[in-house]
Amino acid sequence: MKFRCQTNFKKSNLTGSHVQHLVCACGRYKMRWCPSPVLHLLRCARLQLYTRRGRNRLPLWIREKWAYVRLLVQSLYFNSLTDSDVVFDSIFEPVFWTVDYVTRWFGLVFVFLVVILVSSCVVIAYVVLLPLVLNTYSPAWIVWHLCYGNWIIIMIGFHYYKATKTSPGFPPTEKNDSPFVSVCKKCIMPKPARTHHCGICNRCILKMDHHCPWLNNCVGHSNHRYFFSFCLFMTLGCVYCSISGRNLFLDAYNALERFKHLDMEKPGIPVTGMGILIGLLPPGQTNYQTSAPVYTFKEKMINKSIIYMWVLTSTVGVALGALTIWHAVLISRGETSIERHINSKEKKRMAKRGKVYRNPFNYGRLNNWKIFFGVEKRSHWVTRVLLPSGHAPYGDGLTWDVFPVKKDLIPV
Repeated sequence: MKFRCQTNFKKSNLTGSHVQHLVCACGRYKMRWCPSPVLHLLRCARLQLYTRRGRNRLPLWIREKWAYVRLLVQSLYFNSLTDSDVVFDSIFEPVFWTVDYVTRWFGLVFVFLVVILVSSCVVIAYVVLLPLVLNTYSPAWIVWHLCYGNWIIIMIGFHYYKATKTSPGFPPTEKNDSPFVSVCKKCIMPKPARTHHCGICNRCILKMDHHCPWLNNCVGHSNHRYFFSFCLFMTLGCVYCSISGRNLFLDAYNALERFKHLDMEKPGIPVTGMGILIGLLPPGQTNYQTSAPVYTFKEKMINKSIIYMWVLTSTVGVALGALTIWHAVLISRGETSIERHINSKEKKRMAKRGKVYRNPFNYGRLNNWKIFFGVEKRSHWVTRVLLPSGHAPYGDGLTWDVFPVKKDLIPV
C-alpha cells in the first residue's frame, strides 16, 4: 500500500504540535510506511516553524523578568516542606525589606532621639529640681535623692553606651571545627546553635534576641546583658521620677492654670461718666491700667519643664517597664525573643505526637540569671549587677551545654 503526500505545508492547517507528532511517528516506525521524501518535508516544516518562533521572541530583559516571576511562583510549592509561614514570608517579603531598609537608615535618628530625651531630663533634674530639693527637703532626703539619682544616671549612661558600641557577636567566617546545626540560607555559612540571621545588619548573630532600633544594633550574645540592664535602670529611673515628682507636677499644673486665668483678664478697665469728672484718671486717658502679672517668664518655664519631665518619665516608665518584665520572664526561662516563638511551635508540634517539649537551654531560674549576668561568686551580684561592669558574657556563644546536671553551673 503506497502513501501519497501531496500536502503543501505553507497552505496547510497543521500546527507545530501536529508536525512534531508526525516526525515522532515517522521516527518511531522508521521507514516502515513513511518514505524518505515525507521525512524530508516534515523536517523542513519543523525547521521553518522553529525559525518563525525565533523571529517572534520577546526582548531578553522581558524574558528574564518573566523567568524570575515564574521562579518566584514555583518557589511557593517547590517541596513538601512548604507551609503557611513560607507562603506568608514570600508574599510579605517586600514589606519586610522596606521595614529593614527604613530601620537601617533611621537607626542613628533613634539613637539621637534617645540621647536628647535623656539629656533633657538630666538637665531639668539638675537645673530645676535640685534647687527645690535643697530648699525644701530634709538633709536625709537630700542625701537619698543625690545618691540614688546620680547612681541611676551613671548606670543608664554606661549600659546604653555599651549596648550600642558592643558587637553582638558573629559566628566565624573562616573554616573551623566549631559545631553547627544548620547553614544560613542568606550568608551560606554554618550557623551554631541559637544563631539567627538579622536582615537589617545582614549578618548572622550569636544568640540573637532581636534588632533594637533605639540602639541601632542587634541584641545578641555579647551585649544582651547591657541591653537588659539599660532597660532595667531606665525603668527604675522613670518610676523614681514619676513617684517623687508627683506633687511637684500637681503644683506646676495648678500654677499654669492660675497663670492662664490671669492672662485672660483684660489689661484695662474703661472709665466713663463721673469717673472722668472726679479725676480718677489723668487728662486724656480713658482706661485704668492694671498692675503687672504676679509671675515671671522664668517661673512659667520652670513649671512647664516639670510637667514635661513628669509626663515623659511616666509614659516611658510604663512602656519600658512592660518590655523589661517580658525580657525578665524570657531570661528566667532561658530563651530569647526568637526562641520564644520557636519553642512555642515545637511545643504544639510535640503535643500532637503525645510528647512534651523541653527547652534544652533552660538550666533553672537561678542558673539562668547567673549565666546571664556572669555571676561567679556572691560579691558579683554587687560588682557586676548593681555597679558598672564590662566583663565578658559566660561562654563563647558557639557551643552550649544541653540539659546540664541539676547542680549550679556557676556555684555561688
